[in-house]
Amino acid sequence: MSITVNLRYTGKGNAAIDFAKEMTESGTVEKIRAEKGNLRYEYYLPLFDDSSDKTVLLIDQWENQEAIDIHHASPMMKTIAALREKYDLHMTVERFVSDDGGVPESDRAFIRK
Repeated sequence: MSITVNLRYTGKGNAAIDFAKEMTESGTVEKIRAEKGNLRYEYYLPLFDDSSDKTVLLIDQWENQEAIDIHHASPMMKTIAALREKYDLHMTVERFVSDDGGVPESDRAFIRK
């Protein structure tokens, strides 16, 4: 059972984009991806976003809650928190738990492989 967390970061102007760039360029993203239990850590931008304050979506996926708890207890969280403060970001969070049952037969007709 994996856990996926969608975090939307929003700040003034391009602050969220600058945050994601600094996370990547500083090597923090690669360190997170290398953590035991991390399955995915990727930033995305909305395709059509005409607002002056940009939003960045982070898809953060882990093998289980224990892996998330270890990540949250790591020194890296201080780095992340400091960058969130630096860029004055606000967040919304959604959590999804996989059911490990696969795609239902009724949905498979809509998936193009």
